[in-house]
Amino acid sequence: MGALPAPAQAPQAGPRVMPHGMPKTPAEREKILSDLYAHLAASTDEESAKAVADAIERVWLNSGSDTIDLLMERSMKAVADKKLDLALKLLDHVVALAPDFTEAWNRRAYVHYRMNKVDLALGDLRRTLALDANHFKALDGLAQILREIGQKKPALKAFKQLLDVHPYWSGAQEAADELGREVDGQGI
Repeated sequence: MGALPAPAQAPQAGPRVMPHGMPKTPAEREKILSDLYAHLAASTDEESAKAVADAIERVWLNSGSDTIDLLMERSMKAVADKKLDLALKLLDHVVALAPDFTEAWNRRAYVHYRMNKVDLALGDLRRTLALDANHFKALDGLAQILREIGQKKPALKAFKQLLDVHPYWSGAQEAADELGREVDGQGI
């Protein structure tokens, strides 16, 4: 299998993009993410896009629950320690306790992928994107897997959506260009 990007890690401190701190309510979270995604799509260079993407990742990781945060932290450690069965069990608990916590689905997709459970990874990525259609890491994961399994047209669509959300995502433009040539060559 090719390399699926790792899920969001706690980003390093960078430029302040979120002046009001972490959201306290789901509505506030939605508003902050919406604003940040708009800034990301309008980024004029890679550096500013990275600062906004880092801020988005901080919001993704903020569950608002100490229990969920602890389970997520332990799952991230288990992945780092290559204890994928443990990571999966922890993430299964997270999605059961907090089925609307988008980042848990994304991370579980990554663990499924690492365990060569591509169909389960695709299902979790689709759930991630149903909760947050602009989740650029899930879009990249979906595009990469679809490309890997020969689903070129859907992969191209996912890469284009990724570029609409994050115009500076590493390798996305090249992948979209290459897939575009391959798909156009198939006489669609």
